[in-house]
Amino acid sequence: MALRLPCDSISTWNSSQKSPALGQSSSSYFRDRETIIKEQLRTVFACTGLVAFIWSCANKTAHNLTMPLVPESLRVSQKERVSSVAAARGVQIYVCRAKKDDPARLEWVFKEPEAELFDHEGKIGKHYAGPTWESNDGSKVLGEHKTHVDAKDAKAIPLLLIEVKKREGEGMFSKVTSIQRVDTVGGKAPEEGCERTSEGREIHVPYTANYYFYVTKQ
Repeated sequence: MALRLPCDSISTWNSSQKSPALGQSSSSYFRDRETIIKEQLRTVFACTGLVAFIWSCANKTAHNLTMPLVPESLRVSQKERVSSVAAARGVQIYVCRAKKDDPARLEWVFKEPEAELFDHEGKIGKHYAGPTWESNDGSKVLGEHKTHVDAKDAKAIPLLLIEVKKREGEGMFSKVTSIQRVDTVGGKAPEEGCERTSEGREIHVPYTANYYFYVTKQ
């Protein structure tokens, strides 16, 4: 039976109001949206604590970690093994910008992620622009998107396979070769476009995910 978490029901936008109500200003509309997002962040953060707890029960040591069930296109090489798993909670940041193929229209464009990483013992690092994953011990990796698969939930960001392009420091991530992003909840940009008065505006969309880190088998 599939486990349903509190954050499975996260909805980034109020589906009953896709655009400002009659007589409502754009600034008021976005303030309302930000209030909704702040409430959802609290739900996301509570959910991720449960995710981290689940991993602690299922996997006591790195050697017991198993690969997640993912589509073939997201599978890593048979020469790699799981070294660690981190539950992420944070936001995906988007900016309102003109469309490249139609400058007269605006859209939400992905800028960067901003999240904290946790295992069963607590916070172990952070995830930010690059995309970069950095451990509390100072080791970090810079990744490059390799393939993706849409999540089953239309409101969730895609599942990813990421190839590590650069490593720095000694520690948890110093030997990581590949990363998978799975179990995603939330994080997608609003379906509706942004108005000209909102050009340059940033929006933070809450999300959670599990990141699997792989190293070469010895």
